[in-house]
Amino acid sequence: MDLKLKDKRVLITGSTKGIGYATAKLFAEEGAHVILNGRSEQSVKSAASSLKKSVKGAMVTGIPCDFSNAVEVGKLIEEVQEVDILVNNVGIFDPTEFLDIPDEDWQRFYDVNVMSGIRLSRAFLPKMMKKDWGRIIFISSESAINIPVEMIHYGMTKTAQLAISRGLAETTKGTNVTVNSVLPGPTFSNGVKDMTGVSDGKSKKEVENGFFKTERPTSLIQRFADPEEVASMIAYVASPLASATNGAALRVDGGVIKTIY
Repeated sequence: MDLKLKDKRVLITGSTKGIGYATAKLFAEEGAHVILNGRSEQSVKSAASSLKKSVKGAMVTGIPCDFSNAVEVGKLIEEVQEVDILVNNVGIFDPTEFLDIPDEDWQRFYDVNVMSGIRLSRAFLPKMMKKDWGRIIFISSESAINIPVEMIHYGMTKTAQLAISRGLAETTKGTNVTVNSVLPGPTFSNGVKDMTGVSDGKSKKEVENGFFKTERPTSLIQRFADPEEVASMIAYVASPLASATNGAALRVDGGVIKTIY
């Protein structure tokens, strides 16, 4: 299926692995010019090299940036200048009891997970509006609605993204610019592998059986989503084919959220 993304200029934050990398790969396959991002120059170079090897003729560049650092974000914005599509994917999480989360971690999570999207949207949205075409997509989480007791600070940032996304969408009324959120459920990313113990030798099936029995029993698919499954939703929402979708929160959560709206 042609998503009509050829030659679109796309910035995907946190795209050296996991959902971000899978999204970058799909955009590259569709002929878009992809700007990768990671915290270190080495991670960006490695991801760009891997992408070019797996997608023939891929148009890929990369910019390292630590999104907890406003100065570095400013430099990234200055270098990128303008994009057709912005995917606010960068995010951190860490299971920690509420009483053990210090102020510094609350602020760090907010800076990386929330302020990153605010700063980039503030920089790139006006140019999209001037061209009368653009896409901004916030990668939130089912944790925005089902706040996880084991990482309340993470859930808080994901809820904030929904509010920001919907509010920004209101500013695009009557234009061909859209702002939406995508809510993945438990996804088999590198971070999840580390958190669940798969990286330490446990089998994926063993971990899935325990995780979905105790942590996410409402899941209808009863398995982790693959990053590529989430990337498919992101690419569609970014495409001209989704021109009538604006201000929406779209789930790829495997049915974890037990509501009908």
